[in-house]
Amino acid sequence: MSVRPVDAVWSRPEGEREGTPLVVLLHGYGSNPESILVAARGLPPEFTLAAPRAPLDVGGDRGWFLLDYFLANDFAEVMATTTAVQAWVNTVRGSHSSVALLGFSQGMALASTLMRLKPEAFSAVVGLSGFILESELLSLTESLPEPPPFFWGRDPEDLVIHPDAVAATSAWLDAHTRLTARTYPGMGHRIGTREIADVSVFLSHYVLRAQR
Repeated sequence: MSVRPVDAVWSRPEGEREGTPLVVLLHGYGSNPESILVAARGLPPEFTLAAPRAPLDVGGDRGWFLLDYFLANDFAEVMATTTAVQAWVNTVRGSHSSVALLGFSQGMALASTLMRLKPEAFSAVVGLSGFILESELLSLTESLPEPPPFFWGRDPEDLVIHPDAVAATSAWLDAHTRLTARTYPGMGHRIGTREIADVSVFLSHYVLRAQR
C-alpha cells in the first residue's frame, strides 16, 4: 500500500506552497479528503492544507484501517498505513517550514500514532472527535522525550466514539502531551466552526508564533 502525492487534495497550487507551514488533514472512516479540506477552510491563511486519501475502500468513500464498534484494529494494518503516510509526508516536508497534523475521528488515531512514532517530525497535533489507539506494542516503541502540543476537541455526547476509548484517550493525552482539551456540546460527530476557531488559535500559538 502507498499514499502518493497525487492522492492528496491541496488548499493551494504547488507554486504557492514553498516555505509555508503545512497542516496534514487526515479524514475519518467512511469519508474523503475533499470533505475534511472544506471543514478546515477556516484555519489561518498562512497554512497550506493537504489531505491525503486513505487507502481502504469503504462503500465508495475511504478509511485508514478496519475497525469494529469497540474500535479494535489490526496492529499490522495500522502500522502499514502509518508507515505509508509518513513516507508521503517525507516527500513534501522539504517544501514547508513545518508540518502539523489534524485528524478527525479515525484520522485522529492515525495522527496520534504518527506523533507517537516520530514526535520530533511534527510541530503540533490536533485530534477532533476521535481517539488514541490502545496498543502494548505501540507503547513499547513510542518515544516522547518532550510532551508535544496536542489539541483535543469533541462533543461529550458524541455516540460514535465508544466511552471506553474516550476514557483511555483522556488518560493517555493527560500523561503524554501538552494538552489543550475543549468540548462542544451539541456539535455531534463532526468538525464545528467554533472548534475550528479554537484550533486556529492553538496552531497560531504553537506553530506560527514559534516561527516568527
